Amino acid sequence: MSRLKPAKVRYYIDADILGLGHVLARLRPDVTYPGDPGGVVHRKERPACIVEGPHQLDVDWIGPVSAMGWLIITRDGQIQAHSAELNAVRKHGARMVALATGQAHGTFEQLEIVMCQWRAIAALLNQPGPFIYVASRTSLRAVSLG
Repeated sequence: MSRLKPAKVRYYIDADILGLGHVLARLRPDVTYPGDPGGVVHRKERPACIVEGPHQLDVDWIGPVSAMGWLIITRDGQIQAHSAELNAVRKHGARMVALATGQAHGTFEQLEIVMCQWRAIAALLNQPGPFIYVASRTSLRAVSLG
């Protein structure tokens, strides 16, 4: 009888790309999304997500998700224009990757961006926050937090 190991969650997929969250969480034990009941992937057991559902405001979940050390992946490519969310990123030291909204219309397109940039996104796990990067199929660029 094999025992499951606990998974270490490292990525949080925002509610605005929930379909992508479902796909990635089936493939990787280190990915969660709002409302994720937890699961087993590759003999690693992921706990239920601390964000209970997709209807919480960004300013309410950014702090707790950042406190867990998770890298946030979202589709809010215009986050620098939303002062409350930008302030929450700064205040909580959030680490965020926003998929370019012009290229991330559906789940498949979102998956394409994430897969094209996966190694660069994973490398961001080693960087302290706060930061926001915008990911497209061909680039990953930092966004000014000023």
